[in-house]
Amino acid sequence: NFKVDLPFCCFQRFADIKEGDVVRHDGKRSDGYLEHIFKHAAKELFGMDVKEITYKALKNKDFQEVTLEKDGETVLRFAAAYGFRNIQNMVLKLKKGKFLYHFVEVLACPGGCLNGKGQAQTEDGKPDRALLAQMEEVYAAIPVRLPETNLHVQKVYQDWLEGMDSKKAQETLHTTYSAVNQTTSSLDIKW
Repeated sequence: NFKVDLPFCCFQRFADIKEGDVVRHDGKRSDGYLEHIFKHAAKELFGMDVKEITYKALKNKDFQEVTLEKDGETVLRFAAAYGFRNIQNMVLKLKKGKFLYHFVEVLACPGGCLNGKGQAQTEDGKPDRALLAQMEEVYAAIPVRLPETNLHVQKVYQDWLEGMDSKKAQETLHTTYSAVNQTTSSLDIKW
């Protein structure tokens, strides 16, 4: 069994946002929230302030690992799996019980969101590396603001969820997963 807590960053409200109000989450790229969730978990679970995280590429640059050690023991193990090949390998490892991560960020596009099919491509449909690098540079220049400091997020907690630690917040944002027994059905997907 493991528990999943949705981070503050799951809420966004775009009404009344002006160009100067645009902010981004922690991380070097436009991908998901792995870095923010990792730092938040380190602080909340282990009292550790993590300023920088180091991604370790495993089999390829689109499957990376981030770990936190305390007293010589690995206490957090996160992974970023980008692209369907890495997602497929992750699912196979999960089925074999050989996947030891506490959190996995999954993105369908190899190289992350900015590298998606609807993004920077040359006329012949290949990735435009120069434009991609320019977009990453522009994204990195946007100021970082922690999601939990966002006034709109605080208002959602106050008005809709009845407080940070309310019963409604627990029921809405938290869940527990348990292992499911394997079934043998012709509908099972074989990777």
